[in-house]
Amino acid sequence: MKAVGVFPAERRFEVVDHPEPGIMGAMDVKLRMLEVGICGTDKEIVRFEYGNPPEGSHYLILGHESLGEVVEVGSAVTALMPGDLAVPTVRRPCSQLTCAACRGGRQDFCFTGGFTERGINGRHGFMAEYIVEGALNLNLVPRKLRDVAVLVEPLTIAEKGMTQLWQVQQRLPWTQNGPDQPRGEGLRAVVLGGGPVGLLGAMKLVLEGFETFVYSLSPPGSDLAGMAAGFGAKFVPAETVSVAQMAEIVGNIDVVYEATGVSSLSYEVMKYLGTNGAFILTGVPALKGPKPVDADLLMRNQVLKNQVVIGTVNASKQSFADAIADIGQFYQRWPKAVGSLITHRFPIDEVREPLAGNAGGIKSILTIG
Repeated sequence: MKAVGVFPAERRFEVVDHPEPGIMGAMDVKLRMLEVGICGTDKEIVRFEYGNPPEGSHYLILGHESLGEVVEVGSAVTALMPGDLAVPTVRRPCSQLTCAACRGGRQDFCFTGGFTERGINGRHGFMAEYIVEGALNLNLVPRKLRDVAVLVEPLTIAEKGMTQLWQVQQRLPWTQNGPDQPRGEGLRAVVLGGGPVGLLGAMKLVLEGFETFVYSLSPPGSDLAGMAAGFGAKFVPAETVSVAQMAEIVGNIDVVYEATGVSSLSYEVMKYLGTNGAFILTGVPALKGPKPVDADLLMRNQVLKNQVVIGTVNASKQSFADAIADIGQFYQRWPKAVGSLITHRFPIDEVREPLAGNAGGIKSILTIG
């Protein structure tokens, strides 16, 4: 079958002929892959910044954002059947018995760093015509979400971040709204970045009731202002509005959701985080050496304003379930905005253009099945 393989030792990637997998266990499920999203992580892997093949393989099959259709199930699988749509989780637990997180099914909080990740670290990914996955790692997707379900995985990062936000902000009991009110009503949020992770995070914040501002550069030919308005957010162009001016426009910033991976911008914005505010970091910047930071001001603010900083990476099965439910709400409320996140679809034989070329736009998808 066709798959996209990255050869780190040879510093190349290409479409390869990989053996088609088959069901080996009673809880295995075979999927025909329909679509695989391409993100910054994939592009960094094909630049050979990281990415490790499985043991015994000299290449890594790429891809961790995906949507597949079930074609065969093992004898003990009851929750899925042929024809169902499903999205796989990405991270697999470490083998250490002392890792309470992995033993509890929360490998997204792995203590040891010995986890593996499909398409990233030690396990082949989803950029192939077929995969086999354990049923417990699959998430059933309603057929009506076929056109946008490939966006589920990037949304899971926002889901996990928001879950942690509300857990932390239980420290402020007077801010808990009534059962008929959105939890974020009356609060203001700033999203850093107008890429897929940022825009999906902004949709989540709007859904939660926040007055939401997207602060981003505008890629050529894009209409981020119109897109943000389409789902109830406000766009603030970083080309013409400084961080200080943005903070003045917003007022007290209750939440910042960072989705750029640009540390200098993040810590500049952190200076303007409001009283009792929370800053959610999702980006993983490349290590390019020290940068100047006003550490005294940041530390004073975090103490005197009771601020918190939350880092969030990967996601649990619950976050995938939350993302599937929420993307259904997004698609019902803002179908045009959600659909416009996917700006390019490429067949697998043209994978070089979105991975190493200049496809532009917001989100490129590889169509496989």
